Amino acid sequence: MSAMKRTRTVLGLVAVGALALGLAACSSGGSDDAGDSGDSGDLTTVGFVAVGPEGAWRQANESNIQDTFTEEAGFNLKYAPATNLDQKSQIDAFTSFVDEDVDVILLSATEASGWEDSLKLAQEAEIPVILLDRGIEPDDTSLYVTRIAPDNVEVAKEVGTWAAAEFPDGGNYVVLEGPAGVGVVNERNEGFDEGLGGSSLNKVDAQTANWSAEEGKSVFETMLKANNNDIQFVFAQNDEMGLGAAQAAEEAGLKIGTDVKIATIDGTKNAMQALADGQLSYVHEYNPLFGETALDVVKKALAGDKVESYIIVPSEAFDSADAAKAVLADRKY
Repeated sequence: MSAMKRTRTVLGLVAVGALALGLAACSSGGSDDAGDSGDSGDLTTVGFVAVGPEGAWRQANESNIQDTFTEEAGFNLKYAPATNLDQKSQIDAFTSFVDEDVDVILLSATEASGWEDSLKLAQEAEIPVILLDRGIEPDDTSLYVTRIAPDNVEVAKEVGTWAAAEFPDGGNYVVLEGPAGVGVVNERNEGFDEGLGGSSLNKVDAQTANWSAEEGKSVFETMLKANNNDIQFVFAQNDEMGLGAAQAAEEAGLKIGTDVKIATIDGTKNAMQALADGQLSYVHEYNPLFGETALDVVKKALAGDKVESYIIVPSEAFDSADAAKAVLADRKY
């Protein structure tokens, strides 16, 4: 059945005769997958195993995917956000999409490990899987088509390089991390450490703040108290945690940019505004808008075309208030 469905999808993409499309749709039982569209047999069904609510970056990313894979573009997108960031809910959604024999699955994993059985299940059903944003561990590229994302290691490396240059005489620093078990956390730590190189900066603490501004504030408050405010630099692995740290620093009587510098990753509009206002010191974009790239990959995968195993989404760095002000008006997220 899945082989026939693959045939139906490819024919639909290249607009081959309506009769062939109708026959293939009937034999695959795929017409129900497309919702209420009057021309449902022509729609390519995409199962999106998503993360769901997790801050401004995630909202921008998933909205961009939903805005790209529309019925007008020829797709029936089935959006399945995780329940409270729970991996089991994602695995259940993934399995349901395989059982429904969707045409392709987009996966943004809440956790890096534990996906081998699910990916093998999709492979046996001849359903291509495309990773969005987060990678998997172990990284078996034979089990998925490609990963589409900015390069976490390179982005964080640039943050580390900037920090090393900003503190030539050293200083104490802390890291606010995302949840344990998420591949992006490991990648951003790896890249940041590489960027620091032989810097004399001294790491005094690293704790998770779960991508949250509220937790970023409370965790950094605790770090400041434990170190008598003797912290000169904060590397926050996302904007929200960095914005929370900025609040904690100001409430502790520290001047951002003079007493303490804060660098973040994501480049959301709130962070760019904070950089423009002097509340952050450095923001590296982690571009969430790669729906069109995903669309192109889906079409190529269903057509049997070769796709690179990792497609890197370009992202910019902003190291001053002036740099932030220059792009704020056109910021889309």
